[in-house]
Amino acid sequence: MSIYTNQFNPYARSRKPVYAKNGMVATSTTAAAQAGLAILKQGGNAIDAAVATAACQTVTEPTSNGIGADAFAIIHFQGKLYGLNGSGPSPKSLSLDALLAQGNHTIPNLGWDPVDVPGAPATWAALVNRFGKLSLAEDLAPAIDYAQQGYAVPQVLAHYWRRAYEIYQKHAAASPSFARLLPEWEHVFAPNGRTPAAGECWSSPDHANTLKEIVETNAESFYRGHLAEKIAATSQKAGGFLSLEDLAAYQPEWVDPISINYHGYDVFELPPNGQGIVALEALGILDAFQFATHDSVDTIHKQIEAIKLAFSDLFKFVGDPKSMTLPVDRLISQSYLTKRRQSITDTAALPEAGNPDSGGTVYLCTADSEGNMVSYIQSNYMGFGSGVVIPGTGIAMNDRGCNFSLDPQSADFIGGYKRPLNTIIPGFLAKDDQAIGPFGVMGGFMQPQGHVQALMNCIDFGMDPQGALDTPRWQWTGDKNVQLERTFPDALIQHLIAAGHHITINPEANSFGRGQIIWRNPQTGTYVGGSDSRTDGAVAAW
Repeated sequence: MSIYTNQFNPYARSRKPVYAKNGMVATSTTAAAQAGLAILKQGGNAIDAAVATAACQTVTEPTSNGIGADAFAIIHFQGKLYGLNGSGPSPKSLSLDALLAQGNHTIPNLGWDPVDVPGAPATWAALVNRFGKLSLAEDLAPAIDYAQQGYAVPQVLAHYWRRAYEIYQKHAAASPSFARLLPEWEHVFAPNGRTPAAGECWSSPDHANTLKEIVETNAESFYRGHLAEKIAATSQKAGGFLSLEDLAAYQPEWVDPISINYHGYDVFELPPNGQGIVALEALGILDAFQFATHDSVDTIHKQIEAIKLAFSDLFKFVGDPKSMTLPVDRLISQSYLTKRRQSITDTAALPEAGNPDSGGTVYLCTADSEGNMVSYIQSNYMGFGSGVVIPGTGIAMNDRGCNFSLDPQSADFIGGYKRPLNTIIPGFLAKDDQAIGPFGVMGGFMQPQGHVQALMNCIDFGMDPQGALDTPRWQWTGDKNVQLERTFPDALIQHLIAAGHHITINPEANSFGRGQIIWRNPQTGTYVGGSDSRTDGAVAAW
């Protein structure tokens, strides 16, 4: 069975896979996907389309990302694979002692304390400068237009927008410091004393002006100019750690993707500080097994156990590469994977890290007529992020720093100018030195779990991209706890309980991630794509 021509989806679905000859853009809002496609038709390549779509997503899906976001990308350009780490480090002045002095005994996820240097604007500029056919001005024009003229808010977005507003209101009632920050967020995102309902139009002139300034300065203003001064001044006024020096020192980092072979396919992820290593380690553990069907207790049980083992290693060994004492390749070496595989039995086990020394948004993907493809992910982390919006700019700041560990023995221990463990991970698939295409599933620590499930659906169970995304998912949440979507078969649920898993049914579909896939058939040069039916997304094709 060939992954290029799979036509199989055993589950009820609301969408069919989309096919295209000249290019494709898949992401979680229709407006952004259409903008990316317009850039392709304008003469841009897959990289231009990715940047255009990403910038649009800061406007058309602000519940998941913003101009103050992190970003990661895997780029297939003229037959070669490149990686770009566009995540930002913590402020130089951040430390455990400094955090404790603020009166915090944990790292909060709201307010200035968890804010890291945003990497998205520099990532856009770096991608266009190195690979783009169009200018940054051309690529960001659709996002500026949406911000100026507005767009009709789709259904799922409206739901999460309203929920974020309610969460912020409750937090402000209990936190005077956050209450002082909230009015600017409300000015931008709830201008009428409420969030926009489905079908209502929303615009953000401040957001548009900031995007224009990013274009005019090739993103320099954001890090070493007028916008940077605004960000730093707002941080200083609120007692935040982020400074002008922190912003000025930032550059995204070009990296080499890492990979493992699973059942004949090469799966690529980016190296830490991201959690792509979890997907690779889990697939490496599972590679020695053969799986007959998705709806099997053997399949789901082994997937869960492999994910537990990989996550246990992540939380112990992975952080900013500068702080890691363990080489990344040790975690996906065949000797170590064999050792980890041997610990899987027929019964659910408590997760425990191994000993290698002895032997987590918006996701989008693009493709063009020349075979270039991009796997791109961008996030403020938790919803709108920190709840901090820089006055007069529309810039919503991330809260990525709340992923730091307070354990001094952890590779992810809190510290100044360190990249924290990051959940957002783009993926890419190849076989026999032929690029197949980009894939991703967004959603916190669900992401590597979604990568494993979606890829196995295609590789092992013959599903097309849309079917692979529509299939009911599970999510391991700690210890022996596993959440299932409500569409899981009852008999399978009972078998998993009998195997010792602590099962709950979660009716919140977006808790299980939202993905996009584009596969290229090297024989025909055509594309097939899918966009997760759990959200407002679409595949725009040409």
